[in-house]
Amino acid sequence: MENQEAMSRRDLLKCSMTGAAVATVGTGCAHLAGTNFKSPGNIAFYDAKGAFHADGVKEAYFGMMKAFGYPIPDVLKTDNFWVCDFLQRDFAHLGMGGIFWINDSGKYGENGAKAYKGTYKDQSFGYLGHEIYLLPGQMLPEHRHIGGAEGYGPKMESWQIRYGSVEFFGEYKGAGDETPIADMPKGEQPWGFGEDWFKSKVVAKRKPGDVYTLEDPESWHFQRAGAQGAIVTEYATYHNHVMFSKPGMEFACSEATV
Repeated sequence: MENQEAMSRRDLLKCSMTGAAVATVGTGCAHLAGTNFKSPGNIAFYDAKGAFHADGVKEAYFGMMKAFGYPIPDVLKTDNFWVCDFLQRDFAHLGMGGIFWINDSGKYGENGAKAYKGTYKDQSFGYLGHEIYLLPGQMLPEHRHIGGAEGYGPKMESWQIRYGSVEFFGEYKGAGDETPIADMPKGEQPWGFGEDWFKSKVVAKRKPGDVYTLEDPESWHFQRAGAQGAIVTEYATYHNHVMFSKPGMEFACSEATV
């Protein structure tokens, strides 16, 4: 069965806080030369009782950022920088960090000075700017974005690789250069492939500066970082609801087991 858990923006704040800062990300030569950064692994990401260790996770991300030469603004040292293991207790392989530079919605005639009286004044808008941080070989869970009762449709999104490299997985071909996941060497196929709940069928690889776009609303997708990790900028419409394909997965962090 598909997991029918839907996550709203408010639910996301259980593991994060929405940021409104804006940062300029460099795209110089440092990220093209490669780094020697290695993920410390799960031993640094969970405490002795099995609880998710957010501070250890963030330190690993900061180490990756420094290796890439990525500027670290002060806002990343606050709770606006969120991290999550989706209750899977394997953050080294499945998890992510991120910050919403902006995730705003409203009606054209009701924002700011409320001076707009044009044709669209009663219509809704929503837009998003998001940074995604992935450690070497780390992947997001397979998911899809759906429309909600608030009147916002499915999130439409594109991603630009800033540092590192990324494999994008999805249900359908959009760019045209995607290849079947089934054709990948067994050892390179993503976690979950072959399970009844797994939906994605194709993969596309992207390097720094490249953009990849999700063309199909409400389609299943996810991404996985290459051997050096990745920092990815996301451009999208308003983020409201997300669903995961794996039953029991949630946008939450693992707690102690004892």
